[in-house]
Amino acid sequence: MTIRVLLADDQEMIRASLRIILEDQPDITVVAEAGDGVEAIEQARRTSPDVCLVDVQMPRLDGIEVARALADAPPRVVMVTTFDLDEYVYGALRCGAAGFVLKDAGPVLLVEAVRAAHAGDALISPSITLRLLRRLADGGTRAEARPLARPLTTRELDIVQAVARGRTNQEIADELFISLSTVKGHVAGVQAKLGARNRVEIAAWAWASRMMATG
Repeated sequence: MTIRVLLADDQEMIRASLRIILEDQPDITVVAEAGDGVEAIEQARRTSPDVCLVDVQMPRLDGIEVARALADAPPRVVMVTTFDLDEYVYGALRCGAAGFVLKDAGPVLLVEAVRAAHAGDALISPSITLRLLRRLADGGTRAEARPLARPLTTRELDIVQAVARGRTNQEIADELFISLSTVKGHVAGVQAKLGARNRVEIAAWAWASRMMATG
């Protein structure tokens, strides 16, 4: 199955570079490009991509507004950011972004982020998301975690902490000595109990509930 991708960035050179990286993969094709947020939304609705790779800062509408506009639409939005925009990314997280990747992260991580989003997962880069959540925690800005109708099991708590540390499903399976399908089942169960849309929101909940050390 080919993953259809929309690229949204106000710099044509970056879009061209991203296109080369992605279309070098046999299972990915770029179906549309956009130079600003408004055009990104229009193109997403017109071409129905599977994944939208969206720059955080763009003219007319920024990446957060694009993620918000497409939150209930089929495309999954992966944000492209820099270290200087952590708090900006936190806004995108709340809008349902399916992952974050640095512009200079390299081809492997970029492709992994697109594939993870298409699979219904969310790539959490430890260098971005975990540092962001720690900063929010250290600054005293953690929200109180909402009470759960059904408590998490001990194994589900293990899963939550691993997700919040940026572990992939395979890494969790290896660490906990369980099968990949079992991990996926636990992650789905955790999402249902938390009302989380993806792994990024599971990580956010873990930090909000003070499960993670900030040191």
